[in-house]
Amino acid sequence: MNVVIPTEDTHMQHIIEKVRHGERLTLEDGVFLYQSDDLLTIGQLANEVALRKNGKKVYFIENMSLYFTNVCEAHCAFCNFRKDEGEEGSYTLSGQQMIEYVEQHFHPGVREFHIVGGHNANVPFQYYVDSLKALKDRFPEVTLKAYTAAEIDFFSRISGLTYREVLQELMKAGLQSLTGGGAEILSDHYRKKMRVDKADVTQYLQVHRTAHELGLRTHTTMLYGSIETKEDRIRHLMHIRELQDETNGFLVFIPLSMQPINPRAGIRRRNSAFEDLKTIAISRLMLDNFQHIKAYFINIGVQLTQVALTMGASDAHGTIVKEKISHAAGALTPEGITREDLIWLIKGAGRIPVERDTFYNEIKVYE
Repeated sequence: MNVVIPTEDTHMQHIIEKVRHGERLTLEDGVFLYQSDDLLTIGQLANEVALRKNGKKVYFIENMSLYFTNVCEAHCAFCNFRKDEGEEGSYTLSGQQMIEYVEQHFHPGVREFHIVGGHNANVPFQYYVDSLKALKDRFPEVTLKAYTAAEIDFFSRISGLTYREVLQELMKAGLQSLTGGGAEILSDHYRKKMRVDKADVTQYLQVHRTAHELGLRTHTTMLYGSIETKEDRIRHLMHIRELQDETNGFLVFIPLSMQPINPRAGIRRRNSAFEDLKTIAISRLMLDNFQHIKAYFINIGVQLTQVALTMGASDAHGTIVKEKISHAAGALTPEGITREDLIWLIKGAGRIPVERDTFYNEIKVYE
C-alpha cells in the first residue's frame, strides 16, 4: 500500500478520493493537478492506478523505427525532420532500399516495424501501399505499425479515397496498427498558431475512429511543452478519453516532450524533469480507460524514464535501433537501446520487465 503524503488542500483530497473510488477526473481536476507543485502526491496517486491496472509489470518491445521519406508538404513549426523535394538531405526510399537497410540492422527478436515519414506528394498513394507490402513480403513475421492519422488524412487527399478505403488498402498490404503521431495538441487554435497544416482535431480523431471500426488497435500521443496552456493539455486528454469510451481501440497513450530545434539549446529551452514526470502522472490519472501510459526515453532520457515507472508509466517503449524525428529536433538522448539495458532499467525501478508484441501480448516475463 502506498502512502500518499497528506495535504491540507481540499481539492487535492477530493481528487485522491475520486481516484481511489474509480471516479473520473474533470477538466478542473486536471488543470488543478498541473497547477499544483505537489509532485510526490500526484506521482504516488498515479503509481497506485498503474499498479491497480498492471501490477508491477512494465512492458517493452523489440522494434525498429523506419522512415521511407523525409520529404513533406507540411511546415509544422516544431519539426526539423522534414525536407523539401530536392533539398540537401532529402530522400525517398524504395521498398527494396528499405529492405536493404533493415537487413543491415535486423535480428530475429525484432517484432515490430514502427513506420512514419513525411507527407510526400511527389509520389502517389500506391507508393505508400507498396512500401508496406515490400516489408511484409520480406519479413512476414514482423508487425507493421505504420503511419500517423495525419498521414492517413494526407493519403486520402492525394488518392481521393475515404479514410476507410485508404485503411483497407493499407491493411491488404500488411498494415496491422497505426502509430500515435500527428496529434500534437488537439486544439484548433494551437494548430493554427504552430502551423500544423495537416489533419485537424476532428480529422485526427476520425481517422482513429475509422481504424478502430475496422478492427485496428492504435496508439495516440500528445506533444507538449510549447505554446499550449495546461487547459489545452487536459482538453487533449479528454478528447482521446472520449474516443476511447466510444471504441476502446487505443492500446497506449504516449506523452511526447517537445524538443528544441537546436541540439545545443540550453535547459531553459527544454521541458523540466518536473514537468515531464507530472505530465506522465496526470495522463495516468486522467485516462482512466487506457491500460498503458508510455514513458518515451527518446524524449525524456533513460534515467527519467526509470523514475516515471514509479509515477504512472507501465511501458518503457522499445529498442528502436535508430530514431530520427526527435533527434532531428535536438534530442540529446540515445537513438536506441538494447533489450538488456531495458530489462536493467525496468528492474532498477523495482518493476517486472515484460517483453511484449505490438498488442501487449506477453512474450516473456523477466522475473
